[in-house]
Amino acid sequence: MSKARTVLVIGGGAAGNAVTILLRRAGLAVDLVEARADWNATAGSGITLQGNALRVLRELGVWDRVEASGFGFGSVGITAPDGTVLHVQDDLRTGGDDLPATVGMQRPQLQRILIDAVRASGASVRLGTSAEILDQDADGVSVRLSDGTEGRYDLVIAADGLGSATRAAIGISDKPEPTGMAIWRVAAPRPAGVTRTDLAYGGPAYIAGYCPTSENTLYAYAVEANRDRASIPAAEYADEMRRLTRHYGGFWPEITEHITDPAKVNYTWFDRMLVEGSWHRGRVVLVGDAAHCCPPTLAQGAALSLEDAWVLAQLLTGSDTWDDALFQAYYERRIQRVRPVVEASVQIGQWQLDGVRDADVPGLMGRTMTLLRELP
Repeated sequence: MSKARTVLVIGGGAAGNAVTILLRRAGLAVDLVEARADWNATAGSGITLQGNALRVLRELGVWDRVEASGFGFGSVGITAPDGTVLHVQDDLRTGGDDLPATVGMQRPQLQRILIDAVRASGASVRLGTSAEILDQDADGVSVRLSDGTEGRYDLVIAADGLGSATRAAIGISDKPEPTGMAIWRVAAPRPAGVTRTDLAYGGPAYIAGYCPTSENTLYAYAVEANRDRASIPAAEYADEMRRLTRHYGGFWPEITEHITDPAKVNYTWFDRMLVEGSWHRGRVVLVGDAAHCCPPTLAQGAALSLEDAWVLAQLLTGSDTWDDALFQAYYERRIQRVRPVVEASVQIGQWQLDGVRDADVPGLMGRTMTLLRELP
């Protein structure tokens, strides 16, 4: 395949960064544009990376840094609201037996690791820049960027997230839809006894949980019914999260005492979306949250995005012909994996909303995780 081929990647999150690294490794010329001037290098609290995400991060060449920066563990605990441990379940190693089942880490740290890898790849990066006009024909796409520059590309990869302007620009009308839940998240010091994720179902929140993210840190979260964001002043975010978490026992009192800075508390609705039929129009193709999103009830959002990037890069670098058949093959390969994860993630949340006491949450989680052990 000619190395003269050029690709524009729109969006510098997990999917955009990953596909850039992989395509540059194969010798393609890649421009990456990211709307945020800071490249989202400081946003977020924590992230849970299961084995199938770690497998892709290893392919990207960043596993050693991820392992050193995060906190690996192999089980999840279910507790009562008072902190009593009811059950401990070993996690499946969905990335293979040579990787941990799960690594928790600070989201900004993961982003910085991926940023460094993109920079090292030699890709051209423009921050504070977005794509304003896409004009495509059978051979490629002419693009005008928000900084006034223009370029011609063989392919445009839309990795610009849930609210993807590129998705709308190419005529795909799907938009994220709220599921009825919302999550409060915060980074905090890690109590010495927290060595895995523990989840409490019930109490004032639907779900209250935490995940260790390093030797010294964790991120904690509480899920409730979503509310109008405008009704919650940002200055009260810490108060609102403490209102939920102060009723939980175990390690929660120690965690709750550190929920004091509203600027460090994140409030986000749970959304769902799955673009059906195809993830491309001509020479513009979607990856990651631009094509699908699901509640974090299975902690698979970033993992699915990373897998998208890996699969698309494999197909692009393994074929001399970039056409509808290739992009449809990408969709067909991914949809059979993404759809059950989205559906299971939504179902687990819906059971909580509906108060279904005999819901088989462990069974559904187990079946879905078993699927993810297979290569994407």
